[in-house]
Amino acid sequence: MAHELPASENAGDDSATIESPSRVSAESSELQKLKVERDTLIDRLARLQAEFENARKRTAREQQDFREYAVADAVKALLPILDSFERALQTASTEKSEFRSGVDLIYKQLQDALQKLGLRVIPAKGEPFDPHLHEAIEMVDTTDAADHQILEELQRGYKLKDRLLRPSMVKVARNPKH
Repeated sequence: MAHELPASENAGDDSATIESPSRVSAESSELQKLKVERDTLIDRLARLQAEFENARKRTAREQQDFREYAVADAVKALLPILDSFERALQTASTEKSEFRSGVDLIYKQLQDALQKLGLRVIPAKGEPFDPHLHEAIEMVDTTDAADHQILEELQRGYKLKDRLLRPSMVKVARNPKH
C-alpha cells in the first residue's frame, strides 16, 4: 500500500468538479477571443518575417549592384585618356621607335586593367545601327553598303559589364535602294 496516492481533500465534494453553464460559456467565449488574437498575431508575425526577408534580399542586391558598378565613374573618367592614346598611336604609326613601343605597351596595360574591371568595347564598323549602343552623328548616302549599316566609327563606345558607359559615335549608311 505504499504506492497509493493520498486521498484528496475534496473527495466527498462533487460540486467542485461541476461548473455552472454560464461560467463555461464565459470561458469558451474568452478562449475563442484568445484563439482569434493568437491567429491574428501569428499572421502578423508571418507578414513581418516575409517583409524582413524581402528587405534583407533587396539590401543585399543593392549592395551587390553598388559593388559591381562603383568603379563606373572612375572608368568613365579614364575613357578620354584611352581615346588620346588611340589617337596618338594612330598618328605615329609610320615610325617604329622605342618611345612608340613604350607608349604602345602602356596603352595595352591600361586596356588590360580596364578589361579586368569589366570594360568592353562596343563593336561598330560594319555592324547594323543600334540606337541603344550607337549614336548616329552623320547619315551618308551610299549604294556601297546596306541601309543603316555603320560605315565609320568616330569615337569608340564602351560597356561596363552589362551597363552602357558611352555609346559609339558613328556614321551610318543611308541606301535608298534597300
